[in-house]
Amino acid sequence: MERRFLSAATCPVRLEKRDGNQDILAGYAAVFYTPDDPGTEFQLYSDCKERIMPTAFDRAIREGQDVRALFNHDPNCLLGRRSAGTMKCSADKRGFLYEIVPGDTSIARDVCQHVKRGDVTGSSFSFRVVKQMFATEGDMDIREVHDVDVYDAGPVVFPAYDATTAGMRSIGDHPEEVRKAYLEWKAGQRRNTVVVPRSVVLARARTVEIANCS
Repeated sequence: MERRFLSAATCPVRLEKRDGNQDILAGYAAVFYTPDDPGTEFQLYSDCKERIMPTAFDRAIREGQDVRALFNHDPNCLLGRRSAGTMKCSADKRGFLYEIVPGDTSIARDVCQHVKRGDVTGSSFSFRVVKQMFATEGDMDIREVHDVDVYDAGPVVFPAYDATTAGMRSIGDHPEEVRKAYLEWKAGQRRNTVVVPRSVVLARARTVEIANCS
């Protein structure tokens, strides 16, 4: 299981009033990669960035996966649940959106008050990658996440990534399997790369020089 955090600078969690006087906690747990917005990717490793692609949540939403609404990913701080109808999950052009109908519980009242006061501003979600792809752009490798299973989503206290003003982050919450898959891909890239010896390069250059002079 992996976790990603979305900063308030990108998409703050909000408390809304609907259907008369019903409180709704709503926010984006993830945003999709947009080429002109650096806040929609984050540094997975020093040499690799991650992008969540627009298809990432399609299957999870279509299957009606039983996502839990948790505060700070804590199962003891349950705010809602999709199968109970107290949480809705959807995706639009921007990203993965959750909407929670908080119950008459102490934790729900506390979280609503914290969001209302501005003490809690960010969101996060837990997931397992089902489909991913690696690629290289310039001097940086890219991990594209195309399909995931979603376990939980909701507001968190510490969403901000210290190295950027907006974006997603991981705090060591990507398992060793992710690193292993990345290193295997890197090894395959190196095996498939033809390294031409310097002597051959010089010989080819000399051949071209002679041809141009003839």
